[in-house]
Amino acid sequence: MLAIIGGTGLTQLDNLEITRRLIVRTPYGEPSQPLIFGEIDGREVIFLARHGNGHTIPPHEVNYRANIAALHLQGVTEIAAVATVGGIHAELAPGVIAMPHQIIDYTNGRKNTFFDGIDLPVKHIDFTEPYCAIMRNNWEQAALSIGESLVNHGVYAATQGPRLETAAEINRLERDGATMVGMTGMPEAALARELGISYAAICPIANYAAGRGDSLHSIQYEELVDNLNKSMVRVRNIIAALVEQNGLCKLNASHSEASTA
Repeated sequence: MLAIIGGTGLTQLDNLEITRRLIVRTPYGEPSQPLIFGEIDGREVIFLARHGNGHTIPPHEVNYRANIAALHLQGVTEIAAVATVGGIHAELAPGVIAMPHQIIDYTNGRKNTFFDGIDLPVKHIDFTEPYCAIMRNNWEQAALSIGESLVNHGVYAATQGPRLETAAEINRLERDGATMVGMTGMPEAALARELGISYAAICPIANYAAGRGDSLHSIQYEELVDNLNKSMVRVRNIIAALVEQNGLCKLNASHSEASTA
């Protein structure tokens, strides 16, 4: 089962034909909203808005554990996440859609593991490559199939929020090797890894990060919103292609199994 997690600018999928909503309770609390089950071109997916229905949950208050656990309880094996970011590197200008391959975690105080109870064994996951290579390839192939281009690399700096960064902080992130900055990439990716869920993200660039480009002295919110709205049209198209591709892969796999039976 494929799940789509939407971030800022993607609180709903216009091309999703909703079949039902499900309130899920987990040992970690309730997720950001009821899970939305639906179909895109006849293929079932689950959608979850990370910040809730009305985009009312700030990044540091998102119950990431409940979100990932709720999806896992419904049999989700793949998560395609959308996370809006600011561009640090010059190639990541507003309007570009990037797919990070690495992440640096600057967050603090967030519940970042399922294995922190006194009666639970410590679990060390391999996080050398934080995003699933297969899921990243699926994102890229879906984009290419509809003529969309992705910058298929990048280092995502996950900051605490909800405030945006200072220009000096962005300079520091760049020295650390980050090429984009957002507030929700962690611990979401690590939690998915703990539960064995394939996870990868695409990141529409809504604005230049502080001190870069036209954000040299301040970030222009009107332009940010306009860039984001335009990018999300393209993101929804890529998601539709991803869902179709995912369905075809499973269909081909079932045919292959039947032919060898």
